[in-house]
Amino acid sequence: MQQDDLETLIWHLESLRKITNTLALKNEEITNFICSLKQSLDNLEMNSNRVQEDLESEFSSLHTVLDELKENMMTRIKQERASRTYELQSQLSSCSKALESSEELLELANQTLCSSETDGFTQVTHHVTMAPAFRLSLKAKASDNMSHLMVDFSQEREMLRGIKFLPVPATPEIQMSECQVCDNTVAISWTLPEPDSKIDHYILEHRRTNHEGPPRIREEYPWMVVEGIREMEHTLTGLRFDTRYMTFRVRACNKAVAGEFSEPVTLETHAFLFKLDSGSAHQNLRVEDLNVEWDSSGGKIQDIRKDKNRTNSPLHSPARTALMSPKRAPTARPGRDRFTAESYTVLADTVIDAGQQYWEVRFDKESKAFAVGVALRSLGRFDQLGKSSASWCIHLNNWLQQSLTAKHNNKARTLDCPIPDRIGVYCNYEEGTLSFYNAKTKQLMHTFRTKFQQPIIPAFMVWNGSFSVQTGLQVPSVVQSGQRKNSGTSSSNASLT
Repeated sequence: MQQDDLETLIWHLESLRKITNTLALKNEEITNFICSLKQSLDNLEMNSNRVQEDLESEFSSLHTVLDELKENMMTRIKQERASRTYELQSQLSSCSKALESSEELLELANQTLCSSETDGFTQVTHHVTMAPAFRLSLKAKASDNMSHLMVDFSQEREMLRGIKFLPVPATPEIQMSECQVCDNTVAISWTLPEPDSKIDHYILEHRRTNHEGPPRIREEYPWMVVEGIREMEHTLTGLRFDTRYMTFRVRACNKAVAGEFSEPVTLETHAFLFKLDSGSAHQNLRVEDLNVEWDSSGGKIQDIRKDKNRTNSPLHSPARTALMSPKRAPTARPGRDRFTAESYTVLADTVIDAGQQYWEVRFDKESKAFAVGVALRSLGRFDQLGKSSASWCIHLNNWLQQSLTAKHNNKARTLDCPIPDRIGVYCNYEEGTLSFYNAKTKQLMHTFRTKFQQPIIPAFMVWNGSFSVQTGLQVPSVVQSGQRKNSGTSSSNASLT
């Protein structure tokens, strides 16, 4: 086959590969969209049933209120009727008795008037004068008019006819240009299409993700909810960025109903993330996640394991295995003999070969010795941090007299600064800058300036003590500004580089 034909074939193969990859990505997008549509159909069915049940519940509640109101008003009418009936019947009975008594007196008086005897005139006159009829009030004690208990529901009827579905709040729009990611905080800002005085609060949801673009149906991380936001902005603080991105969405709520979520917005949350490589740890160091504790009995246990599992093949060397990966080293090595003797060291599982990175470490001040820094992956298994040209560190010594020193290539410089509870480490690989800070106050403790000839890796040492590492941190803005300010000045630490 001629060279031109071969190049043409390669070009066609490469074109076909690109088209195939594009089609595969499109198929994945269509698959995700189909899942989204199916989920929307399920949600539509569920939400329709929910609002129908809510509507029936509201009308049932309204009927209950009307029934209660009707019962109360009917009771009032019955009570009023009973009270007036009693008054009128009592008055009727009194009048009937008075009338009967008057008729008897009239008959007696007529008989007396017709009599020729005058002896009974005085007595009859007295009885007639005291007749009950003279004491009666001929005005009804209760009215038969019940019009004061009549009702007019015309206004309420019009109000009921005006019942309609609540207006759903408009959908907010997140302003990408106003959002900020800095110092492990994220500030989100949004707007509404038009002002709405009935908005009571907003609900913000955020989710970690390693995928750029719209959210997928099957995401590894759940939505986290922030409720009761009164303004059209919110800042999340104290975050740890252990994914490449964060996705945000927001919706507005009035006192009865929530609107639709805004279009999701994905923000990049770049931060240096690594784990401790337990396979690289000295046998006396017990590593659990990002925590390390001195274990004086670890060596005895490891000696037994070494006798059983030891191999002389250089292919099984942890150091050799680590050198085979440019980024992340394996986290399990069979012998765990990466460091030995008095090199009580453990390395991270991720190298630094570009950019600016930052991490922090909290250590036990009562540790007999502690060190934090960086090392080349070629650091010898007997090498202690700072005592060879392959490592740079800050070292705390608590053995005889407490001291804090910067160490490199077996040279040390005593640092005249308080010993902090937590140390922040900043590395600018291209500029060859390695700085150590008081993590709480961000006060600069020491800076190494050098030129890294090969990738470096976070390194730690502890003897008779413990420490914990915090990763997923961005370079603090105060550190960045301080580095820019000092970038043009000469280093006072040149003797250690």
